[in-house]
Amino acid sequence: MIILASESPRRQELLKQIGCEFYCVPSAVMENNGEGIPPEQLVINNALAKAKDVVKRENIVLPVVAADTIVSFAGHVYGKPVDQEDAFRILNALIGNTHQVYTGIVLAKGEEIWYDVVKTNVTFCLLTDAEIKDYIATGEPMGKAGAYAIQGYAAAFVKQLEGSYSNVVGLPLYNLLKLAKRAGLDLR
Repeated sequence: MIILASESPRRQELLKQIGCEFYCVPSAVMENNGEGIPPEQLVINNALAKAKDVVKRENIVLPVVAADTIVSFAGHVYGKPVDQEDAFRILNALIGNTHQVYTGIVLAKGEEIWYDVVKTNVTFCLLTDAEIKDYIATGEPMGKAGAYAIQGYAAAFVKQLEGSYSNVVGLPLYNLLKLAKRAGLDLR
């Protein structure tokens, strides 16, 4: 049994897929989407802050898993869009290009902490403005890093993927299981 420091339905679904028993205790930490911080460091900083917040606030003994996912392209970091116009701006930057999806994962067990950063390259096909607006109208981009859900309709936009699919969804399972093994935990 673990605690997932998130209320993300996507992360919950991924843990269920591997048979992991968990319950959710969302972190109260506001994610930092600061420009100028390397993406690898940004996602680890955010995931670490989330894990520490839950451990401290809940005073718990169960292992805590926290994650943070961002999209990066051309030196810009894209988190969750704030509105439909922001979603359009983000998607317009990504179409026809290869961007990177970074997830920082942290496993905290007592005072011990294990962490990893996973990067996946995703190439989008070209889309018209009308196609982008139609996608945004579905509501799917809202609440998702990079303004898209690869496990949803946006799967049709992916021309190429290099790396972990579950990383793009929000929790790189292979890497999480490696961390758990190092921590002496069996998550399945």
